[in-house]
Formats: sequence, C-alpha cells, structure tokens
Amino acid sequence: MAEIVISEFMDEAVIARAFAGRDVLYDAALVDRPEALARALGDARALIVRNRTQVRDALLAAAPRLRVVGRLGVGLDNIDVAACKARGVEVHPATGANDLAVAEYAITAALVLLRRAWFATDEVSAGTWPRTRLMGREIAGKRLGLLGCGAIARMTAGRARALGMRVAAHDPYLPASHPAWHDIERLGLDELFAASDVLSCHVPLAPDTRHLVDAARLAQLPAGAVLINAARGGVVDEAAVVAALRSGRLAGAALDVFETEPLDPAAGARFHDVPNLILTPHIAGVTEESNARVSEVIAAAVLRILGA
Repeated sequence: MAEIVISEFMDEAVIARAFAGRDVLYDAALVDRPEALARALGDARALIVRNRTQVRDALLAAAPRLRVVGRLGVGLDNIDVAACKARGVEVHPATGANDLAVAEYAITAALVLLRRAWFATDEVSAGTWPRTRLMGREIAGKRLGLLGCGAIARMTAGRARALGMRVAAHDPYLPASHPAWHDIERLGLDELFAASDVLSCHVPLAPDTRHLVDAARLAQLPAGAVLINAARGGVVDEAAVVAALRSGRLAGAALDVFETEPLDPAAGARFHDVPNLILTPHIAGVTEESNARVSEVIAAAVLRILGA
C-alpha cells in the first residue's frame, strides 16, 4: 500500500519530481470515495488534501501509521487538528502560497461587479444594445472594506490602493500597533459595513464568524455596495445575499465559497436567476501558478517529516 496518499488535485509535475522513488497513490477523486480512501490509508505515513477531505477521528483511525497531513491551502476547518495532535500527526497548511491568487480574485471581482458590462453577452449577441443600462462605476475613489486583515487581506489592500481605492478593515485580533494599520483605516464592525462600497471577506469560519454577514449587516452597507466572499462558506448568510440582490439593495456579489460544497441542485437552486451574481467553485486561491507553489510547499513539508 502507498506511503503517501493524495486525495485531491495537486500539481502532477511536483508529485513526480518531489516524490520520485516513493510509493504514492494520487487520485484526485478519492475524496468522493471515503471507503476507498480509508482503505488506502492502512500503511500511509502521509496524507495530502485540499478543503473537501474530512480528516477526522474515523479517517485517522484507518491510518495508524500516519505522521503528517499536508493541506494544499490554508483553511483547516476540514481537519480535526486536535485529534491529529493527540495521535502524533503533524498538520501542515501551505501558508502564504496562494495569497496572491485570492487577492487578484477579489480585485477582479470588484472591478467586474462595479463595471457590470460583462453580464450582457447574450443580449449583445442577440442584437440588443443595452448601453445605458450597463453604465457601471469606476473603482477609483471607492472604499474597500476588508472583513479581517490577515496576509491575504493586506495583499488585496495593496492592489486596491494601486487602483485608487481607499481601504479600511476590521480585525479585532490584529493589534493596533501592527504596521498594517499605517496604510489601512482601522474601523469597528458597524463602521466598516457603513463605509464600504466593496466589502471583501477575509475571516476563517468560526462560531463568532458564522453568518457574520447577515441581513442586518447587509442593510448597513451603502446603497449600491458589492460583496465578495472568497474566505469560507458560512461566513455569509446566502439567503440574505440573494434577497438583497433581488431587492436591488446590494448591487452585486461574488461568492466563491458556500455552506454546502460542492453545490448540489437543491443547495444551488436559490441562486437561479439572481441578478449581478457571480458564483465560482472555490477556485479563488487556485491558479496554475499558485497550484504549483502550494504543491511545492506541501511536498517539502511532507518530505521533512518522513525523512529520506
């Protein structure tokens, strides 16, 4: 049986180069076959996952020789870190390796949602010419509100400032003395929502952040504001976002993460025919370049633990 099991997609060139000579099972669809995954882990010393593989007690019990879990990304809500620690299993996320990809996604989404012109392909190809209806707005001079001010948020802020945006953030866990606040306006939560033309979420999913962006918070945003969530599903109340978009209170939204992933027809039905809405499949942090970086970081971490 394999020494290293990879249950979700990873850069194949990195796998071949980094793990040459080792017994590796790479099956990007293994995450969808939990019984097969459990069987594959019988002799495994390393497990490499993304965000969908649920590394919890039952799976860990099937892997008595496991020494390390490599996370191709940064969020750890699909991994029971405490259970891993109790079993002597180290958990390594790819901290920082996909920050740029997420920052670029957030800025791109803000540009598209404010300008609005990219939602008219079918109409234009059919001979309609909706120029006045699609008159959008420029990003320069708008305020970007960052819900959370970690590394990705700060990278997003730098790119927003380069486009002429003003930037504010709320993060009770970032000390007031942190140098990030030299360039980013530090606001309370209510102040941030009231002041943000573009609100971008950059917080983990935790009890105090679940549905943090709910109907009441959305109502605090200025009229015409747009919302971006490439952080974690559950931070945003999806039903409230749909209602705000349908009413026109919210001018646009881009959602890359969802409470149910992947979306099934039942969970996705609420989003049908919602105006000015962009949905993407948890892809903000995944580009060709970031996939290679993340894969390199995790391969190196796994090899450090396993040794030669």
